[in-house]
Amino acid sequence: MNRKYNMNKKHKKFVKAAAAFLMCVVMLVAAACGKDENTNNLLSEKEDTKRVVSMFSPMEKTEADTVNTARSATDKTVIMAEEKLDIKVNYVTYTAEDYQDKTYDDVALDRARNNMDDIYLLNPDTIKALGEEGKLMDLSGLACADNLRDVVKTANVVDGKLVAIPQEVVAYGLFINKEMFDRYELELPETPEEFLECCRVFKKNGIETPVGANRWWLETFVLAQAYAELYNGGNTEAEIEALNSGESKYSDYMRPGFEFLQEMIDKEYIDVDKACVSEAIEGEGPDFLAQKTPIVMAYWGAANTDTAYGNPDFEMLVIGFPSSRGQMPVMPMTGLGIGAEAEHAEDALKVLDVMLSDEALKTYAETNKVISPSKNVEVECIPALKPLNDKIQSNIYVLGANANMKLEQWGNTCLIVRELLNGATVDECMADFDRLQEETLNQ
Repeated sequence: MNRKYNMNKKHKKFVKAAAAFLMCVVMLVAAACGKDENTNNLLSEKEDTKRVVSMFSPMEKTEADTVNTARSATDKTVIMAEEKLDIKVNYVTYTAEDYQDKTYDDVALDRARNNMDDIYLLNPDTIKALGEEGKLMDLSGLACADNLRDVVKTANVVDGKLVAIPQEVVAYGLFINKEMFDRYELELPETPEEFLECCRVFKKNGIETPVGANRWWLETFVLAQAYAELYNGGNTEAEIEALNSGESKYSDYMRPGFEFLQEMIDKEYIDVDKACVSEAIEGEGPDFLAQKTPIVMAYWGAANTDTAYGNPDFEMLVIGFPSSRGQMPVMPMTGLGIGAEAEHAEDALKVLDVMLSDEALKTYAETNKVISPSKNVEVECIPALKPLNDKIQSNIYVLGANANMKLEQWGNTCLIVRELLNGATVDECMADFDRLQEETLNQ
């Protein structure tokens, strides 16, 4: 979640192009609403059939019966399930207008807790919350679950149950205008210090905003710096156990990343006012494509989308975030889950087993050129993504979501980063982490 997309109706073309990520992430704005509530934001497709499964997601789907029109990658897998099972999948979608609306997560939580749909597309924080509340079915019995990469299970197994499965493994990185770096003879940064030096040089040479930011994804910088050693130092399980017991403090891990962001704020390397109200890509995307801003952060699939960053007028590279261990991809984990008391649970399980089969995931991955959750499906990435992909293939990354951590990471870090953007001090932000950790330990 991105972190999550705001699906502004004025950007229909972008929404369709970015549908692949919207079926994974993380990071949409929505509003809570009832099952039969008539709003401008909540859309439902109703079909007059006997076997129907409803799926709540942020992706808009129009003219569902027009088989020969171009569909998103997810639509293709839905069509496979519909044809194989003779079932109709009805979409219920939410489209937010702007940052003042409630988030997609809020809507998803409300709908799942009230058993309003069968299948839900969920961001990492909602997967953990609903899994712990017992609101999601265990999907480990599905045939497709046997083919999942270990990283997917690590992120989405809650209390021993596999409660969600994604259609792609979302990886975040820094999208770099390589030509602007070359112009000022800058090497691609490996460490936080090197990154800040690049920003200083850009600023010195008249680039007003070196880093384009939105209100969702700055936590990627924090998570990369916080957990580079934890996930890549060979002591992952012991460090997580210490955090879960309270022996170690999340705030100690988080502080360097927050101090890094505070320095970017103080030196005006990011536009804080704009970031506070900007949705993912909509806010910073135009300046990046116009070569006014040399650096933005985004998810893997945005490099493959012509209406996002997939067709720039310059050489673009996607690299990892700066950390003590060099460039570091950040991988949150979204997923499709089924309500524990879903009205059409049996059919919903069958639909997911088709949508998440190797056959369907191959179609999905080839359409969007993304990392598949199946260990049996590999797709060659585009050249711009090779630096990020090389790291991931070498098992160098940070998880942005890990169900084995008692304190949820992706959503909480995003919210506390927003407090920093709104004027909170680093110490106040660390106090928030300490409070959350204490509340989690006392549950």
